[in-house]
Amino acid sequence: MSNTLGTVREWLGEWRPELALVLGSGLGVLADRVQQSRRLPYESIPGFAVPAVPGHRGELVAGRLGGKPVLVQNGRFHAYEGHTREAVALPVRLFADLGVTTLLLTNAAGGIGARLGAGSLMLLADHLNLTFSNPLFGPVRQGDSRFPDMSAPYDPDLRRVALAVAQAQGVRLVEGTYAAVSGPSYETPAEVRMLRRLGADAVGMSTVAEVIAARAAGLRCLGISIITNLAAGLGAGRLSHAEVVVAARAAGEGLERIVTGVISRL
Repeated sequence: MSNTLGTVREWLGEWRPELALVLGSGLGVLADRVQQSRRLPYESIPGFAVPAVPGHRGELVAGRLGGKPVLVQNGRFHAYEGHTREAVALPVRLFADLGVTTLLLTNAAGGIGARLGAGSLMLLADHLNLTFSNPLFGPVRQGDSRFPDMSAPYDPDLRRVALAVAQAQGVRLVEGTYAAVSGPSYETPAEVRMLRRLGADAVGMSTVAEVIAARAAGLRCLGISIITNLAAGLGAGRLSHAEVVVAARAAGEGLERIVTGVISRL
């Protein structure tokens, strides 16, 4: 971790943003909105993996968004690619060591709740960790809590700001519960019915491990999902990642307005 931190600190120079943004599948357009931007490819960062999933560029972007200094993780790496829990949590832990205090996370997800059709935006109010893994396994990392409180994983004040921004911008934003599964196969119709009964409104393969690591380090979190498709058994046709990326890009304008608005109010 020391080599990772040293490399990124040297690249940032005197730039010390307190806010970081994690971009999911097909959402790299938000990184293109960062002003005065500088980019550092993951290949240049010790310990960082290179995403192999389409729609994840694999770079850190530093600059200004919504008038505030930000650090953007443009593309994430996933456990289903064969990465360890430690590797998946590494960027979030890096942000904490750099002095970041607020983490905004985005993802592409399948809609389960009746209010969430393709193209909808869901504000994460809570989550279900159904990956059967946790980034806090093992020795306690310096600065982390052994047993972080997860009664409000997504900061209530940040959620209120996001809802107010969405209303002011005329963008529909619905609160819901996100279920994280390990993937990479999509869920079966029976599994989707199970998730609905468990209280899930959307399902995806990311975000939750990062939020757990962030909360252990004391970061405030805000999460937003783009619902790119209806989950299996709820819509017609077959599911494909290519369609997820296309749908995420198409719905990205509303997400961009909310994210930019939230950042400007912090």
